[in-house]
Amino acid sequence: MNSQDNPARSDRQDEAITQTAQALLEETDTDSRTRTYTGASGIAVTVLLCVWTAFQLWFSTLGVISAVNLRAFHCMFLLLFTFLLYPAHKKENRIRRIPPAYDIVLILLAVGVFAYFVLAYTNIARTGGRVNTQQLVVAAIAILVVFEAARRTSPNLAILAALFLAYNFFGQWIPGQLGHNGFTLKRVLITQFWGTQGVLGVGIGVSATYIFLFVVFGAFLKYSGFSKFINDFSLTLVGQTPGGPAKVAVLASALMGMINGSAVANVATTGTITIPLMKRTGYKPEFAGAVEATASTGGQFCPPIMGAVGFVMAEFLNLSYTKVMVAAILPAFLYYLGILMSVHFEAKRLGLSGLSKENIPNALKVIKEQGHLVLPLVVLIAMMMAGFTPLLAAVIAIFVTIGASWLRKETRMTPDKILAACVEGARGAIGVGISCVIIGVIIGTVTLTSLGLNMGYLILHVVPDNIYLTGLLVMIMSTILGMGVPGVAAYVIVQAVAVPVLIKVGIMPIAAHMFCLIYACLSNITPPVAISCYVAAGIAQSNQLKTGLIAVRLGLIGFLMPFFFLGNPILLIGADPSYSAAMTFWAAVTASIGTVALVAGLEGWLIERANWIQRILLIALAPLFLYPGLLTDGIAFAVLAIVVIWQICTVKIHKTVVN
Repeated sequence: MNSQDNPARSDRQDEAITQTAQALLEETDTDSRTRTYTGASGIAVTVLLCVWTAFQLWFSTLGVISAVNLRAFHCMFLLLFTFLLYPAHKKENRIRRIPPAYDIVLILLAVGVFAYFVLAYTNIARTGGRVNTQQLVVAAIAILVVFEAARRTSPNLAILAALFLAYNFFGQWIPGQLGHNGFTLKRVLITQFWGTQGVLGVGIGVSATYIFLFVVFGAFLKYSGFSKFINDFSLTLVGQTPGGPAKVAVLASALMGMINGSAVANVATTGTITIPLMKRTGYKPEFAGAVEATASTGGQFCPPIMGAVGFVMAEFLNLSYTKVMVAAILPAFLYYLGILMSVHFEAKRLGLSGLSKENIPNALKVIKEQGHLVLPLVVLIAMMMAGFTPLLAAVIAIFVTIGASWLRKETRMTPDKILAACVEGARGAIGVGISCVIIGVIIGTVTLTSLGLNMGYLILHVVPDNIYLTGLLVMIMSTILGMGVPGVAAYVIVQAVAVPVLIKVGIMPIAAHMFCLIYACLSNITPPVAISCYVAAGIAQSNQLKTGLIAVRLGLIGFLMPFFFLGNPILLIGADPSYSAAMTFWAAVTASIGTVALVAGLEGWLIERANWIQRILLIALAPLFLYPGLLTDGIAFAVLAIVVIWQICTVKIHKTVVN
């Protein structure tokens, strides 16, 4: 008797999987280890979260407030909720009536120093940045409070920021190009708190606008039933094809990862459904976990939302978000094409079938009953394409989500669901928001010490005038700096150090930023850390290292592709106006064929099982197809034709022998 024949046993298994996922999420993701307040305190926290959401929505659209004051108030809310909700240590009792006394003190300090900033900043700016002893003490307290908040929400990032902060003082004893002349405590405190390059710099500026609004938007989509629509619609598209459940996992995880921007959280939520389904279909546990981890990771650079990272990139590049979104289309498409084909070829190799027809929802019924839930995304994209700011588009999309849900009784967002979406959205913005605050310390250090420029000179000294060797070093740096760090924070850190290096060797700014973004995101599936793979392996009950290595294989096109738009950004649509639409289309076609060839070689299947010679030839074709040029395309097509004809002849021989 299997689990499908015994509903009670199946329910127990599903509950056990959910509990395992939650335990793994709490172990790896501090956002899941928050306090729960009972009684009046619980109501007060809910009200405060709703007030914060209303504050952000108002001042991001109709309200008038200076940028620096908005950042200060945003920090105030972030620190308030961090000390209210995040325990000081793992073993603390998280069911409480009131916060501990030490957290009340920290809350008062946090609110006090940032309120002081709002009151004093204008006068300090008028005097050219002169500060007195009292204001330096306030700055020191603010830095300490921010580090304590980061220790609770992003401990790895807090350690990294502490190393950068120490570099301000100890870098003068480092020999060579990475050293500097040293800075006084006063200079460092002014830069990190009273300037606009530190904790109140561009990182928190992005958190206070784009990130907060799109996290709240994702929460509203969730409570409208959008995630169920994604799953059902994906089933209608690919559920009956070979390896259908795995393909559903890829599509659903891509769409949800694109919205929530957290690969780890996405694995823990969608993975509890998709991974067991893949295992029941016949996939090995390691492969099932790797598919979920790889698909969830790519959502962070998948248009149209890109997990809010795209808006950060647009801010750094001083471009419209539409250009960034369009440039990311082809890299994201190739990445997910690679995963889908990996799943397909693996299913063919193992002889797996899709789901039976009775387990697939009717496509017309799904569209009729749930299709209206896609209206918020349509409105969001349409408004941004029409030239409206992403902030206004996001706020309008939130209200459209509520309106669209009311088009059918089954999906209607009742007041309690709207309240839950506001609360969950605000809570979801805390962890990434604190990450953005603490990376201000890193960016402030890079700016003050010129570390980015010095790192660039050092790399250029090692590999002068070679964009690919430079790219290799930046890839390694990006992967290391991005390990164990939320996607947005990872990208902001990496771009501060690595982008100037790439631009110095002649790479276009948008290509340099996209290069760093992709590798910062892929650090989620890069061993030995590979946090997404760790959570997925726990759900799949598989070996962590094997799951991570398979994830790298599944996402290999993501690791290779960025090198091909370093010197020739034709794969980034619209990045270079000198490329015609026909040239871009042809590059997309050949790159897609190259992706399929690479995956076929890695999986050992094209039309039928491939021998080792065919696999080597198929893998060798990938770079020829990815590199734009008539000569490389011609050679690649000729070799591909040989492999295809070889396989067709082999199939015919096998049929003849069988008959």
